[in-house]
Order: sequence, then structure tokens, then C-alpha cells
Amino acid sequence: MSELTNPMKYLREAINNQVYVKLKDGSEYVGILKVTDSTMNLILEDAVEIRGGKQIVAKIGRVLIRGSMIQYISFSPEIAAEQALTG
Repeated sequence: MSELTNPMKYLREAINNQVYVKLKDGSEYVGILKVTDSTMNLILEDAVEIRGGKQIVAKIGRVLIRGSMIQYISFSPEIAAEQALTG
């Protein structure tokens, strides 16, 4: 029988690491995860907004993302947004 793991564990382990966040409205962000809470609200630093994982739209700096708006989070932003981060 497999053991269930709370996804908050992964978020806490990702603090001070770069993450990719896609929102329900289609917006995409990459930044350093600094803070998270029990409702998955996130604060990212050195954040950039990207489009299609390919193009940087804006350099934002610090951004607060409401947990209720998150579609998914990738702990491997170099895969999700490789072209935006390298180009």
C-alpha cells in the first residue's frame, strides 16, 4: 500500500528554489519561492512573467500569488520554461 504525501511538504521543501507557476487565467511565472502558507499562497522573488514557456513578458521582482488562482506548480522550471530562462 502506498503512503499518501501532503503536497505542502513539497512546497516547503522548495523554499529558496526556483519554481514555475501556471495560473488558472493562463498567466505563467517563474521565480524564487520565498514564502508559502496553508492555503498555498506564494511569494516569489526575482519573478518574471512568461508566455507559453518561451517569452519573458515582464520582470516583476516580488509577487504574491493567491493559492486559489494556481492551476499547477512545477519544481523544475528549467523544463517548463527553458526557452524563457535561457534566452
